[in-house]
Amino acid sequence: MKAVISNGYGSTDFLEYTSVEQPTPKSNQLLIKVNATSINPIDWKIRKGYLKLLTGNKFPMLLGFDVAGEVVEVGDSVTSFQAGDQIYARLDSFPGGAYAEYAVVSESAACLKPNTMTYTQAAAVPLAAQTALQALRDLGKIQPGHDVLINGASGGVGTFAVQIAKALSAQVTAVCSTKNIDLVKSLGCFRIIDYTTEDFTEDTAKYDIIFDAVAKNSFAQCKKLLKPHGIYITTLPTPSSIVQSLLTLVWPGKKVKLITVRSSGKDLGYLKELIEADKIRSVIQQTYPLSEVAKAHSISEQGHVAGKLVITVFQREQGAGSREQGIGNREQGIGNRESGIGNRESGIGNRELGIGNRESGIGNCINSQPKSDK
Repeated sequence: MKAVISNGYGSTDFLEYTSVEQPTPKSNQLLIKVNATSINPIDWKIRKGYLKLLTGNKFPMLLGFDVAGEVVEVGDSVTSFQAGDQIYARLDSFPGGAYAEYAVVSESAACLKPNTMTYTQAAAVPLAAQTALQALRDLGKIQPGHDVLINGASGGVGTFAVQIAKALSAQVTAVCSTKNIDLVKSLGCFRIIDYTTEDFTEDTAKYDIIFDAVAKNSFAQCKKLLKPHGIYITTLPTPSSIVQSLLTLVWPGKKVKLITVRSSGKDLGYLKELIEADKIRSVIQQTYPLSEVAKAHSISEQGHVAGKLVITVFQREQGAGSREQGIGNREQGIGNRESGIGNRESGIGNRELGIGNRESGIGNCINSQPKSDK
C-alpha cells in the first residue's frame, strides 16, 4: 500500500511517500481503507523528535491519528462492525499510522461516520473534537449557563470547543485574531476578543471555565478571570502547570487541569449525534493528497491554521474535498481571504493540537461585545 513514512527525526525532508506492507488487524481491531486523514500538530512534533523518549529510534515510522474510511476486514472478536461500514476514528496506537491507504484501529475507538459528513469532513473530527469534548465535559464539568472562554477559538481544537460549548448551552467568549472573527462568528459565538488589539487576560468578566486550546497563557495570567471555583484547562503540560494541577487537587477554589485525549468510540458517537443535529461542523482550511503530507506539515508548523488541514488518500476524494472546502467557506460567510485558504491566511496556532494522547503524555490546551452570546 502507499503511505507516508518518516525515515528519521528532523525536517519534512525525512518524510517519504512510498510503498509499505499493509497492516493486519488483531482480533479486536478493524482494518480500514482510509479515504481521508488529517494533520494534527502532534504529528510533526513526533517527526521532529520532541517525543523521542516515547517513540525511540525505530524507523521508518508511520504517523497520523485521524481516519475516516471503510471497514474492509474485522478481527475475530469484533461484534460492532462489519465489512463495508463507513467509520471515523482516532487511532489508539502510538505514534499513529493514518498516513496510509490502510490502517488498523481497535473496535472500542471507532464509530460509524456521521451520515451528514463526507469522509473528508469526518477526518477533521476525531482527535480535535474529542480533545475539546473531554476538556470541557470531563475536566471542566461544563453546565448550561456556564461562562466559558476559549483561547485559540479558530484553531482545530478551538473551533470544535466553541461549537461544543454552545451545544451544551454555555455562554461562550472566544479569543482569536482579526482575520478569523467572521469564522468564529459563523460557529455561533458573538462575544469575541481580538487578541491582536486586546489582551484577554485584562478582561473584567469572570468565567467558570477557561480553556486555553493553544497553551498560550498560564494559569497565573488567567487566574484572576476565574470565578471562585473556576477551572483553567491547558493543552500543554509544563513543569509549572503540572505542579499547579497537583496542588489545586487538594486546595479549595480555583483548579488547574491538563487535557490528555483518549480514543473513545463512545465519544465519537456523541459527537456524531451533535453533527447530525447540525450543531457541529468541521472547519477545513485546505485539503492535500497523501503525496503532499510534507507540504501540509510545513504549513501546520507555521502555527496559523484556521480549523484543520485534511489529507485525501484516494483520488476520488480529492475533488470532493476541494468542493467541500469551498462550501465550508461560503457557510462561514467569509471569502477565501478571511478563511485562510492561502498559506499566509491562517488562524490561531497549531499548538492547540499538539497534544494529545495517553501514550505521549502531551496534553491537548475579538471586537468585545456585552458578555452573552446572541
